[in-house]
Amino acid sequence: MDFNEWEPIYESILKDMGFSREGDEQAALLLSAMLNASNSADISELKALIEGKDVLVCGNAPVLAQELELINPDDFVIITADGATAVLVDREVIPDIIVTDLDGDVEKEIIANKAGAIMVVHGHGDNIDKLHTYVPQLNRIIGSTQAAPLENVFNFGGFSDGDRCAYLAREFGATSITLLGFDFDDENVNPIKKKKLKWARLLIERLNP
Repeated sequence: MDFNEWEPIYESILKDMGFSREGDEQAALLLSAMLNASNSADISELKALIEGKDVLVCGNAPVLAQELELINPDDFVIITADGATAVLVDREVIPDIIVTDLDGDVEKEIIANKAGAIMVVHGHGDNIDKLHTYVPQLNRIIGSTQAAPLENVFNFGGFSDGDRCAYLAREFGATSITLLGFDFDDENVNPIKKKKLKWARLLIERLNP
């Protein structure tokens, strides 16, 4: 994602959500400092996994478990959004890539990571404590940010975990992107989550104009 293209969208999201760009930038710098050759994956691994493949993106809406019954996970490269990882791990399915800001069932994410899943760990102003806690427990990490990218922390586009999965798939040339576990009209969420769902819908629609 070209940051010059993303930045106006990002600024609109910050204004709407009341979030701090400075906090996001601080988190990106911290994440950058925590990554090294021994705990990092290379983005070429993402390209090798995704390019030319059919990708299944799993969000964490309650419908995910039911929708998984309708497909064969073996037919796809699987990218899970944070908490969706636990739903798959409980079914003995290990995702290929986990996109996470570390506020889901991180213990299940660690299990999947040890089994080979690449961790696209996202730093933002509200998860600096979780970066300190969990990054040292992970390997095969690729850092991500919604602010300006750094040398080893990337901005692939997207705002929340689910839409970041879709943007990641598009960035690395997926042939197709199938979404499971997305409910943009979920009424059983708090006002902040409702705004995030609004932005997720807008951002994913932007991928398919």
